[in-house]
Amino acid sequence: MRILVLGFTGYLGAHVAARLRTLPGALVLGAGRSPGADHEVDLASVRPAELAKTLALAAPDAVVNCAGATGGDAVTLAEVNARGPAVLCAALREAAPGARLVHLGSAAEYGPGVAGSPVTESDATCPAGPYGATKLAGTALVTASGLDAVVLRVGNPVGPGAPPAGLPGRLAALLREAGRDPDAVLRLGDLSSYRDFVDVRDVARAAELAVTAPGPLPRILNVSAGRAVPVRELVLGLASQAGFRGRVEESAGGGRSIRSGEVSWQCSDVTAAERALGWRPAHTLDEALATLWEGDGTP
Repeated sequence: MRILVLGFTGYLGAHVAARLRTLPGALVLGAGRSPGADHEVDLASVRPAELAKTLALAAPDAVVNCAGATGGDAVTLAEVNARGPAVLCAALREAAPGARLVHLGSAAEYGPGVAGSPVTESDATCPAGPYGATKLAGTALVTASGLDAVVLRVGNPVGPGAPPAGLPGRLAALLREAGRDPDAVLRLGDLSSYRDFVDVRDVARAAELAVTAPGPLPRILNVSAGRAVPVRELVLGLASQAGFRGRVEESAGGGRSIRSGEVSWQCSDVTAAERALGWRPAHTLDEALATLWEGDGTP
């Protein structure tokens, strides 16, 4: 089986590619802007005809699109998160119409949730910022493409190799800098929001199952832990893993990102993924934080 992974050097892409390489008989090809890519592809600028030539050369049985922008202005986000999937679908229709497309979306597409009510794939979407809006546009383009395609709407990923652009990776860096200094102070934003954190290794396993599942799949599947926890719980859990002896200071209203917007509660129902893929999250938040801190499980 030939599998092309777009964005294979990114946080999610690296884990997905590593997981797929364990499949017996699988040939996993990396596509992206990295010098080590088997196929050089920049979804923000590549033309459909050019990408179609690349796909014809790669001859994939499946394509996993892990490429995406999480930061930057609205134009940058739209180029990668919305234009990219549109170009990819057009190129696939021309060069590899029989290949399955697994596209990584985001739970940010749903927008603010209602406390105590996990969202299902059929619930309304109302993203709170440019990130969620551009990811939702990408999802709409994939689901309307007519291809054998599924969008995995991923919650807040955490685990080994988390990048400093997100809170878990940034917090790990701050804790390493602080060490065990009892006078150290971590000054963070409001930690009262609830998020559905999912181990990045569980995301990779869901992508593997989506690639290999027989027959057509639902157009959208939630991939999260299915449990909302306060962001404060993540912070204190990682601080405990690090043996942090200082104190954490929160500033109300501070530290919000373009991804989180004004979302105070977010949780996804993962029943459909269990039904379609036989997938359930296998790792707890504590396990994800332990591997993040220890560095275990990094591709």
